[in-house]
Amino acid sequence: MARAWAGPLLLGVRHHGPGSARAVRAALAAARPRVVLIEGPPEADVLIPLAADEDMRPPVALLAHAVDEPGRSAFWPLAEFSPEWVAMRWALEHDVPARFIDLPATHTLAWGRDDEPGEGAQNTAGEGDGRPSAGGSDGSAAGADEFVAGGGRGPAGGVGGKPVAQVGGEPVAGGGGGPSAGDSGEFVAGGGSEPAGGAGGGAAGGDGSRADSDRRDEAVVGVEVRVDPLGVLAEAAGYDDPERWWEDVVEHRGAGEGDALAPFVALEEAMGALRETYGSGGHDRDLVREAYMRLQLRAAQREFGDGVAVVCGAWHVPALRQKSAVAADRALLKGLPKVKTAMTWVPWTYRRLSRHSGYGAGIDSPGWYGHLFGAPDRPVERWLTKVAGLLRDEDRLVSSAHVIEAVRLAETLAAMRGRPLPGLSETTDAVRAVMCEGSDVPLALVHDRLVVGDVLGEVPRAAPAVPLQRDLDRIQRRLRLKPEALERELELDLRKDTDAERSRLLHRLRLLGVGWGESVASRGSTGTFRETWRLRWEPELSVRVAEAGVWGTTVLGAATAKAEADAVSAQALADVTALAERCLLAELPDALPTVMRILADRAALDTDVGHLAQALPALVRSLRYGDVRGTDTAALTEVAAGLAERIFVGLPPACAALDADAAEEMRRHVDAVHGTLGLLGEASATTHGDLRERWYGVLRVLSGRDTVPGVVRGRAVRLLLDEGELAQGDAARLMGLVLSPGTPPGDAAAWIEGFVGGGSGGGMLLVHDERLLGLVDAWLTGVPAEAFTDVLPLLRRTFSAYEAGVRRTLGELVRRGPGQRGSGAPAGTGIPGFGADLDIERAAAVLPVVRLLLGLDGVAQSTDDNNLVGVA
Repeated sequence: MARAWAGPLLLGVRHHGPGSARAVRAALAAARPRVVLIEGPPEADVLIPLAADEDMRPPVALLAHAVDEPGRSAFWPLAEFSPEWVAMRWALEHDVPARFIDLPATHTLAWGRDDEPGEGAQNTAGEGDGRPSAGGSDGSAAGADEFVAGGGRGPAGGVGGKPVAQVGGEPVAGGGGGPSAGDSGEFVAGGGSEPAGGAGGGAAGGDGSRADSDRRDEAVVGVEVRVDPLGVLAEAAGYDDPERWWEDVVEHRGAGEGDALAPFVALEEAMGALRETYGSGGHDRDLVREAYMRLQLRAAQREFGDGVAVVCGAWHVPALRQKSAVAADRALLKGLPKVKTAMTWVPWTYRRLSRHSGYGAGIDSPGWYGHLFGAPDRPVERWLTKVAGLLRDEDRLVSSAHVIEAVRLAETLAAMRGRPLPGLSETTDAVRAVMCEGSDVPLALVHDRLVVGDVLGEVPRAAPAVPLQRDLDRIQRRLRLKPEALERELELDLRKDTDAERSRLLHRLRLLGVGWGESVASRGSTGTFRETWRLRWEPELSVRVAEAGVWGTTVLGAATAKAEADAVSAQALADVTALAERCLLAELPDALPTVMRILADRAALDTDVGHLAQALPALVRSLRYGDVRGTDTAALTEVAAGLAERIFVGLPPACAALDADAAEEMRRHVDAVHGTLGLLGEASATTHGDLRERWYGVLRVLSGRDTVPGVVRGRAVRLLLDEGELAQGDAARLMGLVLSPGTPPGDAAAWIEGFVGGGSGGGMLLVHDERLLGLVDAWLTGVPAEAFTDVLPLLRRTFSAYEAGVRRTLGELVRRGPGQRGSGAPAGTGIPGFGADLDIERAAAVLPVVRLLLGLDGVAQSTDDNNLVGVA
């Protein structure tokens, strides 16, 4: 057909906008351009054909990372309703060339590095400030409005770029702050809440011709006011909510309504007026990006004439339309820093498209937008049917009548609010009122599962990848562990070969910093042959895999090299012991000798008892894996036994002259050592004798020294009592001595905390031994008034750790009064409602029934003689 436009066809869009995507598809179908230019990194041109692969399923993202520093990376996410994705697919389906024309990633990643002098920080995609490149600490990345989730600093999920401006009290360009109006209203999926498509390039004849290296390298410092173009246009139209305005004028505009190019003409006119008023908005680096895009546009026009269509952020359109000298544009690009980059496709998720994930260029409701884009007709009815299906799956009573009433209510609300069609707010209000009975609890489930969604994209195997990623893909397929965006739990039985391999893979990935799985406590089993993992694949894990590629080309080789390097660089002895445990879990036999050698060296040189006590539990836990995984732990046993012996010698002197905080920390060390010696004593009995007996001797020394803090002495007495090494009478005698009037109240309260505190069964000890409870009661009632306020916080902390039933029983016992408890004689009366002694006759009545239930032979009594209820 004949072209109906003069010059290049500039299609200004909002990234991740289904209305923009439909409009782009209609405009391209009507105009039939000879080439399609898309805002994005030119290094990805070779990856465009993969968008037509049958195994490619959005949401996906272009990932660019520095070859020498994989952690410096950036994402360009695309969903099925992203205008750029629609443009790519249209070009591939019609055999039309498609090219990316934004500033190359080789420059934007280098820009981010130059912004961080002396930091050496990694700019990782994902939880950054939503900016395109690896932004500096001030969040001022080059190309601040690209549809890229990256930038920021630190590992994924860590600290992103800092806000550099605030508009209306909301962080505008930083991570971790929540979206602002500019964020929700940008016409491109720009970082933070910058103007859509960035704020660069001024209006026609603005300071786009200003030169250059000075402007280009200038850091954004201080507070800048960043314009929210959507908010400005919405306010001009009389709307107080920019998102509602955008939905009414774009998203609710059906396909095929009027001239296909009319929406873009209107948006270009509006953006031109805003650029004339606000100029570049302070984002000077966008001038560089727009200069590069103009050069690419001129090159395409020389090759294809006027048959050129450009899909870019609406904010950029006036800058691309303006006339500027080629020399001026080239001057802006002269001397840009570079870094060698690699690029590929990676899976993305709807959750990462959501602003709540930390991706500042995201949208609130990717699931809703995907539905609007994919629904052929009646979007509200189809949406509420989805909601009803979800609630039914969760066992809520939702019928077709609920759906009909919810549709009617949503349409009524839209009419009352003056909207052309019900939007997300109307459908949400209808669901809350009709299907959720006014409750926000099921509504939260609808928001999480449908409004945001857990869709995970897929990329074809032909996509470029580092060797480590390919090895991981191969292992995942062999072990049938498919990455999924929805969190799920995986139960592993380590006695099975496949489950054992899955466990080793997950432990190796965690050692490499790829946190695909998180180990959690197993339900219903405490055996060491079972593991429970909580799995969830996040897009930024692709960056973690690329980073880990520096350690090797296979998961096993990389984990081995990483473990050896971590052992050498570990600062504390406890770090090395924890690493040894992880090596056993991951089954890294080649790394374990190095780790054990460093562990033995560090243990020999470390004289701090606290450090030794911190290191011992991890070592002793590792001894369990010899039975489950067939690992030889003889060397580990020798090191652990040596640590235990050094703790025995150094612990009593280390417990002298400690303040309250240090004493509490030492009590935790005593508990940890005591808990580990059971297994260690059995494993080392042949070479080191009975370590438990020697440990009991250490506890006796601690319990009898006045220089040892009360909390440690009390804990030593309690441990000896639990192990049967101290009679109850002796324990009562020691408690009586400590609670005598000659002992300061604070020291006595600390002793009580050590003896019965910490929620370790001390409450039940007082319940069953009323002599000890009587001693505590008598001491507490005799504490002078001036000292009572000092000991009360200690006692409250001690008794508040007990379960409610234990506290209630203790209160009942104390309410009965002193009785015989104060004399130390055995209690002569029972708890109210119970007899003083055991009723042998009534207890014997139930024995025949017990024998019958247990299936014991020789049940001679007849059921006639059996008093089933045991009541005389």
